Amino acid sequence: MTGLRFLVLGAAAGGGLPQWNCNCSNCAAARDPSSGLAAQTQSSLAVSIDGENWAIFNASPDIRQQIQQTPQLHPKALRHSPIRSVIITNADVDHIGGLLTIREKQAFDLFSTSAIGAVIDANPVFRVLDRAFVKRHAIRLDEDFSPLEGLEARIFAVPGKVALFLEEGEPELGLEGEQTIGIEFIAAGKRAYYIPGCATLPDWLCERIRGADLVFFDGTVFTDDEMIRVGTGIKTGERMGHMPITGDGGSLEALSKLDIGRMVYVHINNTNPIWRNGAERDAVNAAGFEVGHDGMEIDLD
Repeated sequence: MTGLRFLVLGAAAGGGLPQWNCNCSNCAAARDPSSGLAAQTQSSLAVSIDGENWAIFNASPDIRQQIQQTPQLHPKALRHSPIRSVIITNADVDHIGGLLTIREKQAFDLFSTSAIGAVIDANPVFRVLDRAFVKRHAIRLDEDFSPLEGLEARIFAVPGKVALFLEEGEPELGLEGEQTIGIEFIAAGKRAYYIPGCATLPDWLCERIRGADLVFFDGTVFTDDEMIRVGTGIKTGERMGHMPITGDGGSLEALSKLDIGRMVYVHINNTNPIWRNGAERDAVNAAGFEVGHDGMEIDLD
């Protein structure tokens, strides 16, 4: 088997679904086995060419659970892992926290921009990643790299902001640099993108992903003021560095114009109504988009 193969390990945003301290309607339903709404873990994607060797994009704090519920990632010998590399798209806790779990002196390559790598290096707790086993690679924007043999990838800046724990006062929003990146995959004549965090969709980014076979995109909030209206927070999606699905500057309308073969929302907040059947999910589905979920598999042969 050859071709791009994707496994959504975690489709939820930071905190997962249900969030541990939240009893909003989505979180309550996710705790109720009779509701039909399955619990979801935090943002992560696995990619393979041959189905045997895998690259993990973002090391979620839930990575142990994600590996456990994904047979393709189970060890095949006494000490073994099919995970060959881990790539980090930003320094948020929900994307680097899992590095502390996969510290068991298992060899893999760790890829990040220099800026994200500096955040990891600045915290001594990440020294548990023994450099004798975990080889670090600093990757540059718009340069090719190979997280797996036969897989060509390229990172590029997308509008975002620094990680929450690095904020000092009001951060610069829509920042384009090494702090928040998207990933482009090319293999077997197919082109796909993973963009779990994005503050806006400028024209240059629309043109970059236009006509792609597959795009996983930031679906954090349905409306910009969603968390305020639900009562779970005081920040807008814009303030968190995430564009809404609908409303002014919404991703649904913009992405609908780009002739993308398959469009999947990921990094979905626990408050987002698209988790459940209703008008909001119907609107997404009617536009030809899918709501990502843990265990979702997509093959581009």
